[in-house]
Amino acid sequence: MVTRRAATIVAGLSLAVGLAAGATGAVLTGKPVSPADRGAIEAIVRDYILTHPEILPEAMERLHDKELLSIINTNRKTLETPFAGAWAGAKDGDVVLVEFTDYACGFCRRTVPDIERLLAEDKKLKVVWRELPIIGPSSEPAARIALAAAKRGTYAKVHQTLFAGQLTDAKIATAAQAAGVTAADGRTPDIEAELGSNMALAQALRVNGTPAFVIGDRMLSGALGYDALKAAVAEARAR
Repeated sequence: MVTRRAATIVAGLSLAVGLAAGATGAVLTGKPVSPADRGAIEAIVRDYILTHPEILPEAMERLHDKELLSIINTNRKTLETPFAGAWAGAKDGDVVLVEFTDYACGFCRRTVPDIERLLAEDKKLKVVWRELPIIGPSSEPAARIALAAAKRGTYAKVHQTLFAGQLTDAKIATAAQAAGVTAADGRTPDIEAELGSNMALAQALRVNGTPAFVIGDRMLSGALGYDALKAAVAEARAR
């Protein structure tokens, strides 16, 4: 059976051979390459690639990065525009760190102090949280309460409460009460639209877990730690 990855590599190989043949012919002669010359060039390029197959993963990685950048740029405004008060840091930050998060996610929980440290040290950074409740049955109720709190300006408090240890129904109820919101407040049309938009963004970016970050032109996944996140912010700022 031909896997999807194998098919993609074969397609990329064919494209590379064809483009190389066309480009080489144009450079050498200044005219469209003849079928005979094209065949000879294709054979040379094919032999080179087969002799050096290590270039294929690099080529595919570059193609993936290019496609991802296009998706980020197309959706950048939506990604970086927070839902109500679901953000922190500099209002007009020169770098925006977007985090897809789930309150049932242990790796997201581990990331909380890293984000807090970045915000404390970097006064030009803006962090935008996008709720992506995909892990467990308590994920969505928690996300809805957090978004309802964001509309009242108490997102940060709920965010910290829900990430303080394991997520439980009792903890969600406590966070809701402290924020002055109810389950019904989390089922308004704008919150429904926000959750749908976040899911669509995640699918477009091929996010398959949380936490996932969009920082400048890059997307990163997992509990990367403070140093990696700080480096990504610095890279985005340098660009």
